[in-house]
Amino acid sequence: MASSKQHKVIKSVAFYVGLLSILVISLFPFFIMLMTSFKSSKEAVNTSPTLFPKDWTFQHYLDIFNPDIFPYLSYFKNSLSIALFASTFSVLIGILGAYALSRLKFKGRIVINSSFYTVYMFSGILLVVPLFKIISGIGLYDTKASLIITMIVQTLPTAIFMLKSYFDTIPGDLEEAAMIDGLNRIQIIFYIVIPLAFSGIMSVFVYSFMIAWNDYLFASIFLSDSANFTLPIGLNTLFSTPDYVWGRMMAASLVTALPVVIMYAISERFIKGNVTEGGVKG
Repeated sequence: MASSKQHKVIKSVAFYVGLLSILVISLFPFFIMLMTSFKSSKEAVNTSPTLFPKDWTFQHYLDIFNPDIFPYLSYFKNSLSIALFASTFSVLIGILGAYALSRLKFKGRIVINSSFYTVYMFSGILLVVPLFKIISGIGLYDTKASLIITMIVQTLPTAIFMLKSYFDTIPGDLEEAAMIDGLNRIQIIFYIVIPLAFSGIMSVFVYSFMIAWNDYLFASIFLSDSANFTLPIGLNTLFSTPDYVWGRMMAASLVTALPVVIMYAISERFIKGNVTEGGVKG
């Protein structure tokens, strides 16, 4: 009996030690970024690195909000508008597409459904040339609309695939009862399916938002006017200017990542949980 209890204690300790080790390894780079953002420019490049700043400074955070050094607010507005529009349209179109694949019977449904698996086999770089030709052909080059369309193309297959998985778990009895009450398909989607799959929809929205917010590849190709630059492009331009300072770069990187962290923290309570439980009466 004693040996059994000791074995359980050892397993528990090993589990928590392993979990703590993973957290430390994962968070350590962000800790270094944070500490570097508070170091002076000289200390940040010192050949004898320090874990904590000797002389704490908040100047780097003041600098990144200086339009003459780093127009953060302008880049932030561009990134936010592109990410919000792209993720919203991706979710709306994804809901309709996923519901059709989940509930409707039509010719080619199985082939279309299977095609979403093939999307994961190809890198986004393969879409650059055809998308560039399309965007240039319709006169949207160097506009925020070009990135919104591109991000929808990038995230829509995954959005439909993920949402279909959520819709498949919703009991069909609910929709049958709704049809008996006189609801059509569109009403069922908005009054029944969306509320029951809200956690899944929020997951897809956050995923699409993160993809659009962090995109660098397409933004670097489709945007040339600095007035349209997003934050990832803005951070890259900071490398090639006289204002390239490690502390400033770390401060700008942390502030850039903050909106995504806040969004995930706010949406976490919607993502968790199973809202369909108890949806069908016995």
